[in-house]
Amino acid sequence: MPVADIASADGRDACEARIESWAARRLAEAGPLVAVDRQPAQRRWYLRLAGDEKQFITVWLSVRQRTVHHEAQVMPAPEVDPCGTYQYLLRRNADLYQMRLALGAEDAVVLVGEVPVGAVDDDELDRILGASLAYVDAVFPTAMSIGFPGVYRRRRRR
Repeated sequence: MPVADIASADGRDACEARIESWAARRLAEAGPLVAVDRQPAQRRWYLRLAGDEKQFITVWLSVRQRTVHHEAQVMPAPEVDPCGTYQYLLRRNADLYQMRLALGAEDAVVLVGEVPVGAVDDDELDRILGASLAYVDAVFPTAMSIGFPGVYRRRRRR
């Protein structure tokens, strides 16, 4: 992806307004988005989604100078077989579109990506949240089974 131009202050403000409006509409729909919290000083949102395999998936959206960065926690650092866990996750990276699995704070596994500030609209926000939900729910059970054998149990289907 080419480097995005620095967005103007007005462009970042407009992006924030689009995110705020989108989040309010999606929250009112009673779909997978179950909570929204905003940190205005940091241009950051905390979005909580109801998952299938993982009960809740948290996605952070942060408006930066050039891009909107998004990050979802997949799992904590594996307690058992970290090499096997990371090998599985690295292989899964090849299947992800415009996102990647990475190590975050305290070696937790996170799903990250970014899009140019000017590209953020309802469709892009739907793609980011939908893909985050699908990708985390897809890798979570196997990664947890490798990294936490004997502790992790798959959820029963609703």
